[in-house]
Amino acid sequence: MEKRSYDWFEYRRKTKGLELAHEQIIKAVDTVTWLHKAAKSFAEKNRNDAKKYVENLYLAEEEVDKLRTDTFYELSKGAALISDYREDLLHVVKRLDTLADYSKDAARCLEMLMNAEIPSELCQKIVYMTGKLVDTAQMLKSSIEKISSSPSISAKEAKQVGNLENDIDTEYLCTKSLFVKYGASMNCGVMVIFDDLIEFIEQAADMCADTADYILVLASRE
Repeated sequence: MEKRSYDWFEYRRKTKGLELAHEQIIKAVDTVTWLHKAAKSFAEKNRNDAKKYVENLYLAEEEVDKLRTDTFYELSKGAALISDYREDLLHVVKRLDTLADYSKDAARCLEMLMNAEIPSELCQKIVYMTGKLVDTAQMLKSSIEKISSSPSISAKEAKQVGNLENDIDTEYLCTKSLFVKYGASMNCGVMVIFDDLIEFIEQAADMCADTADYILVLASRE
């Protein structure tokens, strides 16, 4: 009876941690979605909407921070949850927070570029990259949702996150190559900030892939 009670407590702690991690990925995906919306409005020269979406992103990122704290607190209670599982789940939570941070950093760059003149081809690149980032984050979200209910599907989707991240890497390099084409006609300061912008988008994609690696481990333990 005592063992059964202990098992229940361990299961409850695990599921509660997963519930909080799921809430966190929802908000992290929100930051990515707002970034894509801001990039589209920016490319269309609709600066007012772009600024509004950036503000929404900042609010979503604050909620991700709060959920990280709540999850850390929940997983620190007692010693029932096996340490390996807890550590892997904490890694997921930390990386979701970093994903939101990179989205925020990209949004800050976009905010600094609001009044800059940027070639349309480069603007379309950030629209494409942020759109792919949304797909990547959505796949990550789906994978987290299935860790307990369908671990094999969760693992499969986690692997697909890596494939999507590779697409963003390819587009990142393609965008960088355009700097040769447009470098002479662009303000140097604008070029530096735009470079930071696509760097943060690429790093957000990398963080999705890193998070997916830990989801693979968690799914294998179910």
